[in-house]
Amino acid sequence: MARNIQSLERAAAMLRLLAGGERRLGLSEVASAMGLAKGTAHGILRTLQAEGFVEQDPASGRYQLGAELLRLGNSYLDVHELRARALVWTDDLARSSGESVYVGVLHQQGVLIMHHVFRPDDSRQVLEVGAMQPLHSTALGKVLSAYDPVAHTEAVDNVQEAFTARTVTLAEDFEELLDLTRARGWASDIEETWDGVASVAAPIHDRRRMPVGAVGVTGAVERVCKDGEVRAELVAAVRDCARAVSRDLGAGRF
Repeated sequence: MARNIQSLERAAAMLRLLAGGERRLGLSEVASAMGLAKGTAHGILRTLQAEGFVEQDPASGRYQLGAELLRLGNSYLDVHELRARALVWTDDLARSSGESVYVGVLHQQGVLIMHHVFRPDDSRQVLEVGAMQPLHSTALGKVLSAYDPVAHTEAVDNVQEAFTARTVTLAEDFEELLDLTRARGWASDIEETWDGVASVAAPIHDRRRMPVGAVGVTGAVERVCKDGEVRAELVAAVRDCARAVSRDLGAGRF
């Protein structure tokens, strides 16, 4: 009978450890939990990090699971309840809006795109599942930052980074945007992340009324906006989609 490869067994055990414990673990904690020497644990972590399966926080040096795990295929995402519940509603939103639809969740210091519906035309498009977007400038990120305290903290730490001339880079201005987002229930990004691109997003809640993600529409400014503002019909459609997914997750009416 063939023997299992010890290094692979240890790597798999390390991924399970990071998936089931604290949000982030230090090298000593990982080594101690697995009964390994620090050098051995560090070698495995470094290899997993190089492959994108593990990420290291630059400030604390602690480790957590990496976004590359979501890139392994839709077989994993298909069993993810949020994506499963969003499938029909996001398809409907893409058809009704004529634009690309994204579902994003908080991951480390950004928004992880875990579902993407193409714009329903014949243009060439690239699937962005697994891509990361910034928290402080995108509509998805602003929604998460407005409703999720952890996302808020991560966003404030990076709010100074400007992607375009319209990116909000002052903490007090960013807080005003979050207040506005909470007041009206949606957020927009009009050329704050990419020139010529605008988006609108709304929060998705679970049965505990906790924010678990955001859904949004993204497209060219001239299609998404009118007179410098996001088109009212797109805002309504995105909010309806977010409410529908939330209801399917057990959140009830919002």
